[in-house]
Amino acid sequence: MPSLAITEQNASVVPGASLAIHRTLGTIIMTTQTHTSSENGVDIGAILEARTALGDNPEAGQFVWRAACEWIDGIHSRSTIEGFFGLGEELKHDRTFTIDADHPPQFAAADLGATPVEIDLSALASSLTGGVASIAANRGIHLNSAKAIVEGDMDLAGVMGIDPSIRNGFNDIRVSFEIAADATEDEIAALVAQSQKRSAVFDIITNPGSVKVEAKKVNQTNGS
Repeated sequence: MPSLAITEQNASVVPGASLAIHRTLGTIIMTTQTHTSSENGVDIGAILEARTALGDNPEAGQFVWRAACEWIDGIHSRSTIEGFFGLGEELKHDRTFTIDADHPPQFAAADLGATPVEIDLSALASSLTGGVASIAANRGIHLNSAKAIVEGDMDLAGVMGIDPSIRNGFNDIRVSFEIAADATEDEIAALVAQSQKRSAVFDIITNPGSVKVEAKKVNQTNGS
């Protein structure tokens, strides 16, 4: 559950967490689908139970997330997200998700989707916002609204190959939250700080792991 930042020390141990991890989390999945928590639409009991179960069965917490991307035309591509590995087996989302990526006309493109770097910013915002909601629920804070505005500064001289000394990616990223909640300023700031601390996407961007890229030639398919 990479977008749920519930890792606080006051998390309670739920009875029955010693059951087999697949059975335990299977029950949690059913609970999440059929019950609504009292705060922010987050089933905090299920999340805490999952945390306890994974703590007792760390091997079940080894997940592999996937996305497949196909070129459409020009610099327009479409990513498909469907299956992932976790809890010791192959799993699927309830439905297949697609994300189109392109560039605006200023880049001689058709503007049929957000740019990949904008999708990166969206992923960061989504991760942090989901974390704020779940942490607020765990702390008994009701959210009326929460919005993250994310900006990234980029010098195109890098990605365009004009100046090799300039990096291709963002030089700086800024995240600004606007939150209406039954909480003080300090409590709201603490929500955001905890979400940042446990956000998978924030970690990916600020503390990247290794990335391996490989390619192989395939035969042309009929009709392509």
